Amino acid sequence: MQSVDWLWLMHPALAVVLVYPLLGMVLRLAQQTRDRRLTQAKHPPTVGRDHADLGKWLAGSVVGIVLLAEAVVIATKHSLSSFEGGVGRLAPLLLVLVGSGVALASLWRVKRPVYRASFALLCWAGVIGLGLQPEVFRLSDNPFDPAFWQSHFWGGIGLSGLMLFSVACRPEIHKHLRWRRLHVSANALAALIFLAQGISGPRDLLEIPLNWQKPTLYGCNFEARTCPAPAPSSATP
Repeated sequence: MQSVDWLWLMHPALAVVLVYPLLGMVLRLAQQTRDRRLTQAKHPPTVGRDHADLGKWLAGSVVGIVLLAEAVVIATKHSLSSFEGGVGRLAPLLLVLVGSGVALASLWRVKRPVYRASFALLCWAGVIGLGLQPEVFRLSDNPFDPAFWQSHFWGGIGLSGLMLFSVACRPEIHKHLRWRRLHVSANALAALIFLAQGISGPRDLLEIPLNWQKPTLYGCNFEARTCPAPAPSSATP
């Protein structure tokens, strides 16, 4: 494996090592928090706060890993000398990446609802904008195409939006029953998307060749499932 192959592995590795263990803990604490509120179960009084704090880390991890994956794909798809648009296109993309990270960090700190909503939307817009670059592979951009709903990319975009929504609405979730119900519904959907991502991620890894294999494999016709005949060997017997 070459260095670029290790860079491409950072996204799935961090998802396995960081995101899914956090997801398990957040779901367990969510159940304990709900049981304590509705049935007066004898769970520690800190379960609600722990659920919110770990949920915040889960959201930040998901968005950060998606941004990392997009940055790696865009930066390594072609060399800088053959990068489409050159420095004139690369510089704005870098600004969007940095701005998305700043918006995510600011979302953690601001208190007023308008600021929380603004930074969440700015961060999500940056995630979508980077993801829509031609270097980022997507099965389909048409929501009426079944492949769209099988896309690992669009699942990640949806998860990022749901995670940012949960962080931005945290104070309202604590104060209002209507927001709490919306939070539960949104995160039930997020749990289903996490499950789908756990399936579509390994599927996509099977389809990504190592860097030195790409020139040959990308010459194949994937629809007909045929590849060009290998060149005859020049070695003499």
